[in-house]
Amino acid sequence: MSAAIVLFRRDLRLNDHAALHAAIASGLRVIPLYVHAPEEDGNWQPGGATRAWLARSLAALDQSLRKLGSRLVLRRGRTLEVVVEVAAQTDASAVYWHRLYEPAAVARDAQLKQALKAQGLIAESFPGYLLNEPWSIKTQVGDVYRVFTPYWRNAQKQITQAIPLRAPEQLSDPAVSGIALAELNLAAKPAWDQGFWEVFTPGEAGAAEALELFLDDALNHYADGRNRPDQRGTSRLSPHLHFGEISVRQLVHALGGAASPAAYARAEPYLRELGWRDFSQQLLYHYPHTADAPLNASFAEFPWASIQPAKLRAWQRGETGIPIIDAGMRELIQTGWMHNRVRMIVASLLTKNLRYPWQEGARWFWDTLVDADLANNSQGWQWSAGCGADAAPYFRIFNPVTQGERFDANGDYVRKFVPELRGLSAKTIHQPWLAGGVAGYPKPIVDLKTSREAALAAFAQFRGKGGESAAVRSE
Repeated sequence: MSAAIVLFRRDLRLNDHAALHAAIASGLRVIPLYVHAPEEDGNWQPGGATRAWLARSLAALDQSLRKLGSRLVLRRGRTLEVVVEVAAQTDASAVYWHRLYEPAAVARDAQLKQALKAQGLIAESFPGYLLNEPWSIKTQVGDVYRVFTPYWRNAQKQITQAIPLRAPEQLSDPAVSGIALAELNLAAKPAWDQGFWEVFTPGEAGAAEALELFLDDALNHYADGRNRPDQRGTSRLSPHLHFGEISVRQLVHALGGAASPAAYARAEPYLRELGWRDFSQQLLYHYPHTADAPLNASFAEFPWASIQPAKLRAWQRGETGIPIIDAGMRELIQTGWMHNRVRMIVASLLTKNLRYPWQEGARWFWDTLVDADLANNSQGWQWSAGCGADAAPYFRIFNPVTQGERFDANGDYVRKFVPELRGLSAKTIHQPWLAGGVAGYPKPIVDLKTSREAALAAFAQFRGKGGESAAVRSE
């Protein structure tokens, strides 16, 4: 019996899986295949936290497939070569997959589709990663949006309450060999990621559980709660979305976001965040250089400070002497995740107060975040640095003390991740120097006032050389 290969990538689920659904509808025997080809990602091969999550997500998917009578076939090598090999071994006549939109993935998939069709195979790709595909939302004159608000005004009109596809109830064994998961060498060595799994459960079941928790509690208070790192006010779904353990269509359907005006009003703050995810993807798709270089080309001439390795390490390790910064960076190290509000604060310190290039922060996040997404990561850092689309103005420099006092008023977030400061009162926990310092906790690596003034002076110099006009044109 002929077969259809379903190529799993960042769609590690069985529910609402258009490629799997197409393969089943073809009436052919389904071959679930995962090809490990990190080299095909070029300069942005998966970081350590990503690999650690991937190992567990693949294991979860394989377990789900085995319950249906199938299993996940694991192979390693160039995607095209492996797919052709598996097709020959299984007498496959079709290959189905979901689309990805990073520059390297776009180029690889175009080659894959062309080569498979040239061999007489059916090769089809499907949407399933975003609310709207990167080329589907344009301005009235057909240009790419570079400001989020008008983009979202247009994009949200196209959100529909489509019913997600159901997972299959039964599949047959693929009858082809693969390699063991351990041979992919994804596990962290030493096992520095153990704290991740106290917070997250990779896999489709873990995604469903996280969604249920969000719907039961945080969604109703999301507009305000998402800014509070001391509370569970966010969905914690970002890594599950990144690995495709849950689809955006499933989320929209669960939220009831397009069912009625009342339902949409309740869901819109969260849907807006999904819109930012789409917005970042369409920027990277149309401006592929922005993974490494600023969208605003004039920022190539920005006078960044010379990096002092000791200060960069202190920022990375959460040893800056600034409590909300250290809490965020330690949360990242311990859990593989960081609250979004705190991500903006730590990014501001690195790019504004220390005035280090945003690429340094992007690379560190890429290796340590379980939800490391090339589009979101690079565009988020460019927003903080002031060189991307919808970028924070040059004069927006987050004060980590006032941010901590506003969004972690009692200091609970800091106490959780910076135990040295647990004995301080809410009045001094964000400024321990007012209490004369704390034994074992470092002094600030940078003076917030003078570094802010230095950053503003650097931006003024940049503007004087034409940077401001370039920034205006970029909007």
